[in-house]
Amino acid sequence: MEEKLVIASVSEEVILSIEDLQREGSKKLPTFKREFFNSGSTGQITVHENSTSYQKYRLRCRVLRDVSKATLSTVVLGKTISFPLCVSPAGLHAMAHPDGELATSRACAKRGILMGISSFSNYSVEDVIQAGREVRDVGHVMQLYTMKDRALQERIIKRAEKAGCKAIFLTADSPVLGVRYNEWRNDFRTPDGLSYPMIERTSEMLIAQTHDSGFMAFNSDTHSWAEEIPWLRRRTKMEIWIKGVLTAEDVLLAREYGCDGVIVSNHGGRQLDGTPSTIDALPECVEAADGKIRVHIDGGIRTGADIFKAIALGAECCWIGRPMIWGLAYDGQKGAEKALDILYDEFRRCMMLTGCTSIAEISKASLGIVRADGPLARL
Repeated sequence: MEEKLVIASVSEEVILSIEDLQREGSKKLPTFKREFFNSGSTGQITVHENSTSYQKYRLRCRVLRDVSKATLSTVVLGKTISFPLCVSPAGLHAMAHPDGELATSRACAKRGILMGISSFSNYSVEDVIQAGREVRDVGHVMQLYTMKDRALQERIIKRAEKAGCKAIFLTADSPVLGVRYNEWRNDFRTPDGLSYPMIERTSEMLIAQTHDSGFMAFNSDTHSWAEEIPWLRRRTKMEIWIKGVLTAEDVLLAREYGCDGVIVSNHGGRQLDGTPSTIDALPECVEAADGKIRVHIDGGIRTGADIFKAIALGAECCWIGRPMIWGLAYDGQKGAEKALDILYDEFRRCMMLTGCTSIAEISKASLGIVRADGPLARL
């Protein structure tokens, strides 16, 4: 009897995958928080397909390859990172765990990867970067919206640059928020006690308005390529990346306006439902980039094999959001570290089992695509 109780206790705490972390982390969140983090817009098509679209790709294993010295490291934004994964800017980390972005920053530094800091961070850019530096100085980027208050926008840029951020990630897919039924049904508001120091919003200000109305109050829907990119260039020496690109046309515009990179992203399925999954949008974006501009991807990455597939299809690096939220909800910094450790180990094993000894060796030759009418199609 005693042995059975021990076995049950151990099995409840075993976290082996991001799916496990999602399940157990989500259990610890009340409904309004869980739905805010996990849901997308309207019918949830895009948020679902972001993950499931990876499943049509198959891995072409190579055998009898010496992978004993396989290296996962790569260079992103001038920084050597431990593997081609970074943490996307996502707001309200402190709604998942009180340590919020501070815990995330320490977890990223411990794993040796970059972190994006959201304008909706519950801690200041200075504090988040300092928390990471207490472990290791790897690097951070600052996410930014186009704001009606240009003076506030400029203050954020100056603070981020002074604190040591390497780039601005301009979120370009949000002239308005997507139709998020769950937020409206739950009358979602930022919980009491949490603030947004980067956009200078106190807890009292936030609790007085819904998330949607608060966003509309400060965000500008008049943004444009011709206005935003030159405006940013005049105010910072940081790299300028465009986040939210899904088409070849916008990659070409990013090249035309001298941007440093693009992140293929659909906002985690939270904006326009029915857009393509990011892994499906990636190939045309890589082709349009033609090696003249860097291409990263986020959205739906749940396994190390997903990272491998995105790199094989031409992404330089992948970014994750929700897995870190689930890790924080599950066990704070330790949970966030667990998420990164899982993905690192899965990616390492995937590389070795496909016979790749470096990131440079990962290519379309490593993938096939499932066909309904016959054998696996090579890419």
